[in-house]
Amino acid sequence: MITLYGIPNCNTVKKARQWLTEQQIDYVFHDFKKQGVTEAQLQGWIDAIGLYKLINRQGTTWRGLSDELKAQAATPAGAIAVLQAQPSIIKRPVLEQAGKTSVGFNEAQWAEEFGA
Repeated sequence: MITLYGIPNCNTVKKARQWLTEQQIDYVFHDFKKQGVTEAQLQGWIDAIGLYKLINRQGTTWRGLSDELKAQAATPAGAIAVLQAQPSIIKRPVLEQAGKTSVGFNEAQWAEEFGA
């Protein structure tokens, strides 16, 4: 089972979804703005890919955070609270497949991973 986490209006998520569809790869889409993301999911993602890679520090949502919230996001426990309150700062998309987690969309990497 492949689960793609993201926000439907994000351009990178749109590209990833289109690529999966074109390759005829079945997946489930999870809109973490509407459906949320659990503390356990976030902890698993942090463990798998690292806190630094999980947070999108380039986006407008991150830049709009107070210095206090940015500092809070520097530790896993603090980051989980911030990410749950502001899911837009999660780097997108997050892909879970066969116990593996990756973040971001790289067509060449995905083609290699999925054998497409």
